[in-house]
Amino acid sequence: MRIAILSRNRKLYSTRRLVEAAEQRGHEARVVDTLGCYMSIASHRPTIHYRGKQLEPFDAVIPRIGASITFYGTAVLRQFEMMGTFPLNESVAVNRSRDKLRSLQLLSRRGIGLPVTGFARQLGDIGDLIEMVGGAPLVVKLLEGTQGIGVVLCETRKAAESVLEAFMGLNVSIMVQEYIKEAGGADIRCFVIGDKVVAAMKRQAKPGEFRSNLHRGGTAELIRITPQERSVAVRAAKIMGLNVAGVDLLRANHGPVVMEVNSSPGLEGIESATGKDVAAMIIGFLEKNAREGKTRTRGSG
Repeated sequence: MRIAILSRNRKLYSTRRLVEAAEQRGHEARVVDTLGCYMSIASHRPTIHYRGKQLEPFDAVIPRIGASITFYGTAVLRQFEMMGTFPLNESVAVNRSRDKLRSLQLLSRRGIGLPVTGFARQLGDIGDLIEMVGGAPLVVKLLEGTQGIGVVLCETRKAAESVLEAFMGLNVSIMVQEYIKEAGGADIRCFVIGDKVVAAMKRQAKPGEFRSNLHRGGTAELIRITPQERSVAVRAAKIMGLNVAGVDLLRANHGPVVMEVNSSPGLEGIESATGKDVAAMIIGFLEKNAREGKTRTRGSG
């Protein structure tokens, strides 16, 4: 197979591992800078150009699209789909997962366990919004935040009011969630490929921090998940329409709750914590499923 890997940096661990895994299994892999692509949107013959030349056809494309370039990145991915290239994750699913509020609404509609979440835009609604999620402590999140940036734990009602007033004053979109105290600053990253959780790790926040992101100094270790957690992770990925996803769970007293479904999960943390060759599993999924025209959306939506 000829595999395109949409990535802005070929030196990133995840990008390097995908290239290595593809080549070890006898495939040709090419890293394509997402922002270096430009497109001819013409009837019957859509094309992608890159560095002054038209790209030759690929059998599959692996999107590693950063959150800051979601709009352009998914447009490029959609163009690949229109050309008949099989995407590891489809453009519609990537867009869906990047919209945190939409993701939670879709998961809620299908009965997936979630933290109680509130969303508002007006200062006058702050008091009721705080009550809606059970009062302080609570978590305030920027909808555009990634890797723990723009996430604030408010331990008192006064602090929550101040943070919400500040964010709303900046005219940014935020949501408010109940704080799952019993999670103890830990979450579980379930790596889903197809209809299976192929690896799982527990991420623990550093002392004095509640965000467990590895980018924020958290640590990771292998963990055995329950059948219920496994089922929830697979269902969440399917609801998003993702073939490959990192599903982040918290262990609440009433069962697992989904915090986020990530369409471009990093490989370094999960491979280091579990010792599993997740990159090879991703290429194996493409070997079994990459067929021209198999894209469900064919660039629509």
